[in-house]
Amino acid sequence: MVSPAFPGAFLCFAAMTLLIFASVSAPTWNAVSFLNVGPAGADQLRYGVFGHTGSQTSIGYDFTNNRLNSATLHNLTVALILHPIAAGLAGIAFLFGACGLAYHRVGTIVMTLASGLALIVTFVVWVIDMVLFGIARHRYREDGTPAQYGNANWLTLGAFIALLLGFCASACGIFGRYRRRRDTTY
Repeated sequence: MVSPAFPGAFLCFAAMTLLIFASVSAPTWNAVSFLNVGPAGADQLRYGVFGHTGSQTSIGYDFTNNRLNSATLHNLTVALILHPIAAGLAGIAFLFGACGLAYHRVGTIVMTLASGLALIVTFVVWVIDMVLFGIARHRYREDGTPAQYGNANWLTLGAFIALLLGFCASACGIFGRYRRRRDTTY
């Protein structure tokens, strides 16, 4: 018999994985990025959580386009640190979900609370992603440079949806059956 905590735990694990992939974006892993600037190819400039292609890894960075270097946009790049924080919260939700799978209803209750918090943080960071990289995309295009959203935006959106479904599933899982039937035949 499958535990009532299983769907929520599975979806929290999926969200955690997606957020980890988004967190290790460019410059750490150039296959994952939030904004791709320039013609498609190996020399394309890619922006991630901790910097851009060819930059050092740091919390908060400046864009290569001088029109984008303002205090507000720099502070939004600092806020991208919420990606690994959301991944950590989703991981905590998954760990409590594992306790709900194996032990008790309390694990499922705490998984619901942790996934709700991770859901809020993921929503906030997804909105920041879309605003920050939407402005950057627009400015690059105004200058005649091709720019398009990268795959990390959609990984974050997928994590948000997984956490939303995981929160609902774990909230419903609280009311599931947790006692095992005892065999009374001798």
